[in-house]
Amino acid sequence: MIRELFTRLERELVEACRRVYRDRLVTVAVFGSVGRGTPGPGSDLDVLIVARDLPRGRMKRIAEFQQVEEALEPFIKAMSREGIDTYVAPVFKTPEEVKSGSLLFLDMIEDAHILYDRSGYFREHLDRLATRLEELGARKVKSGGSWHWVLKPDLRPGEVFDLWKT
Repeated sequence: MIRELFTRLERELVEACRRVYRDRLVTVAVFGSVGRGTPGPGSDLDVLIVARDLPRGRMKRIAEFQQVEEALEPFIKAMSREGIDTYVAPVFKTPEEVKSGSLLFLDMIEDAHILYDRSGYFREHLDRLATRLEELGARKVKSGGSWHWVLKPDLRPGEVFDLWKT
């Protein structure tokens, strides 16, 4: 039941984003536990919004996203009545900012659930990043109860490399 409710929330999210961002919307991708398909009753909905011409500054971007949150509020309240305490945790990027790279994208290669992707923009970006990681010999390593990336196992002292060079 939890996964089904989050799936419906994802659909509601895409619809709301399309209404708010209109033709500026490029990508909506969910990551974290929901993106991996393992949400629990306390999972938040981590979401990447890629849109053209976003306002400068996080607070202005959040103010614009408030319209999306207001549209989702009735369904999130309904989920709460079903014992699921969730909220939307957005990350905002322009296409140019995506091209500049973010360590956040590393885990999205395997864990992102892309809900909307105009012209395959973000999927192509993740595929290029996956290819670059393979070129570097990068690997994800479990240490204790967490994971980390070894981006270039043969790194020599003083060597510089560009993860985002594709």
